[in-house]
Amino acid sequence: MAADNIFSVTEFILAGLTNQPGLQILFLLSLGFYMVTIVGNLGLITLTGLNSHLHTPMYFFLFNLSFTDFSLSTAIIPKILTSFVPKKNIISYAGCMTQLFFFCFFVFSESFILSPMAYDRYVAICKPLVYTVTMSPQVCLFLLLGVYGMGVLGAVAHIRNMVFLTFCADNLVNHYMCDIIPLLELSCNSSYINVLVVFIAVTIGIGVPFVAIFLSYVFILFSIFHISSTEGRSKAFSTCSSHIIAVSLFFGSGAFTYLKSPSISPLDQGKVSSLFYTIVVPMFNPLIYSLRNKDVKFALKKTLGRIIFS
Repeated sequence: MAADNIFSVTEFILAGLTNQPGLQILFLLSLGFYMVTIVGNLGLITLTGLNSHLHTPMYFFLFNLSFTDFSLSTAIIPKILTSFVPKKNIISYAGCMTQLFFFCFFVFSESFILSPMAYDRYVAICKPLVYTVTMSPQVCLFLLLGVYGMGVLGAVAHIRNMVFLTFCADNLVNHYMCDIIPLLELSCNSSYINVLVVFIAVTIGIGVPFVAIFLSYVFILFSIFHISSTEGRSKAFSTCSSHIIAVSLFFGSGAFTYLKSPSISPLDQGKVSSLFYTIVVPMFNPLIYSLRNKDVKFALKKTLGRIIFS
C-alpha cells in the first residue's frame, strides 16, 4: 500500500500560515524569529564548547537542548518562509515524509531531554554530596543516548503509521509544515487505529517526561522547604526557574495541540498553537537560560575578550 500511496500523490501543497496578503508582515516576523533562534542557540553551543567551566552535566544537557532547538527550527522555518512567496508552496511526498521524520525526532528528543535536566537539578539540590558520582560523564552519556533513542522511536512510529495511508486526490495540507494531524485529515483511508497510534505515541512522548520532571520537582520542593536560610531557598529556586519556564512553554503548547479532541478546537487553532513549540520555544530557550545565568554571562564576556584582544 505504501507504493500505491507514492503513485497516488507525489507532492503536497502546504497552505502556510495564512493566505491573506495583508498579513505578509508575518514573513518578517518569522525571519526575525529564525535569526534570533540561530544566533541564540549557536551562541550557547559555542560558549559551552569554548569555556571549560561550562563543561558540567547541566551545560552538557543545555548544549544538546540548544542543538535540538536549532535543528527543529531549521527543519521547519525555511519552509514557512517559502510559503510567503506568491506561488504554490509545494513539497514532494518524500520531502514531506522527511520533514515529518525530523520534526518528530527533534520534538521527541526535546521532550525527553528536559527530563535529565530536571534530574540533574534534583541531584544537585537534594544530593549535592554525591553529585559528581551520580552525574558522571558515563551517566550523562547514557541518559543522552536514551533521549535520542526515544526520539528515533517516536519518529519511526509516526512515519510507519503515515506511509501506509493513501492520499487519493486532495493534496492541500492545511498547515505550514507536514504535521501528523493535518496529514491524517487529508488521507482517504485513515482509521481509528491510525489516530490511536498518534495518541499513544504523543501521550508517551509528553506523559513520560512530564511525570519524571514532576517527580523530580516534588523532591526538589521538599528539599528546598527544609533549607533554613532564605538565601539558600532563593538560590535553589533560581537554579530551577529557567527549566520550569522552558518545560511549561513546551509541554503546554504540545499538549494543547495533540492531546485534545478535534471537536474542541479547529485545525487552524492547532496550527497557531504549534507555532509555540516550533518557533517560539526554540527562540526563547537560549534567552531563558542565559539572561539570568551568571556562568553564561561570564563565559560570553570571556569569549568576547578573547576575540577583541586576540
